[in-house]
Amino acid sequence: MILAAGGGSTIDCAKGIAAAAMTEDGDVWPLVKNGVWVMKALPIVAILTNAATGLEMDAWAVISNMDTNEKIGLGGSALIPHVAFENPEYSFSLPTYQTACGAFDIFNHVLDNYYFAGDATFDLLLEMQGAVMPTVVKWTPIAMKEPENYEARANLMWASSMALNTILDGGTVHNCACHAMEHELSAYYDITHGHGLAILTPRWLTYILSDDTAPAISRFGQKVFDIPSNSDPMTGAKKAIDALTDFCFHTLGLAPTLTDLNIDRTHFEAMANHACGGDAIHDPKALTPDDVVRIYEACL
Repeated sequence: MILAAGGGSTIDCAKGIAAAAMTEDGDVWPLVKNGVWVMKALPIVAILTNAATGLEMDAWAVISNMDTNEKIGLGGSALIPHVAFENPEYSFSLPTYQTACGAFDIFNHVLDNYYFAGDATFDLLLEMQGAVMPTVVKWTPIAMKEPENYEARANLMWASSMALNTILDGGTVHNCACHAMEHELSAYYDITHGHGLAILTPRWLTYILSDDTAPAISRFGQKVFDIPSNSDPMTGAKKAIDALTDFCFHTLGLAPTLTDLNIDRTHFEAMANHACGGDAIHDPKALTPDDVVRIYEACL
């Protein structure tokens, strides 16, 4: 078996090793590159130390190839950990920055994967999704200020697992635009995933804002940030984006631009083409490579 004691990158690595161990040459990259659904792998046991990725309770891993600037998902039923130990005390020593980044990763998993699925979703799922995100908003500042606050760490750890273990799915998963765009940033610049997501997400919402998307974005603001529902959808959506921006860059204290992370537009076109997979990122609004470049530029 493979024992993974750590956060997302550790569990990613363990899942890659577990899958590669069942191949003839022990090389995980052909599985990743060819999109193989992994049905055979060594058993995985996870000891979680960072509430963030949800890998402790799902069938996915993300593997990076720094030689080719690629960061791609690897999935398979055999990659679900057989056992996951989630003791909040193991995250007490997590630095403030990693706490903030991990928390936004949790938050974005719900927002990016499910929340804007429109008519394809169910009221019950929306209510459950609308519980995970406010949990992150409430407890992250406490965990940052009081690292050994058990209740704060426990709520974040449980939110991590719930955000991405398919319970909130119900057939509503779409193209995960922010994750597709951020994986390119991490692949080229090796930045912390949650920080990249925090920089991208408010700009993405601003870019896709329209009469069609405003009602869902406004609903998000009402559910997550308690914005009054008496505004028209467009006004409510703009208030929601403002509240999210404040959460990312003031509450979490994350640097607000790619420029702050020493990233310029050098690789934007290549990153955008790869993020779109030669086509476009669909749902809730289709994004072409040109659209993705504009979102990256808005983050500078």
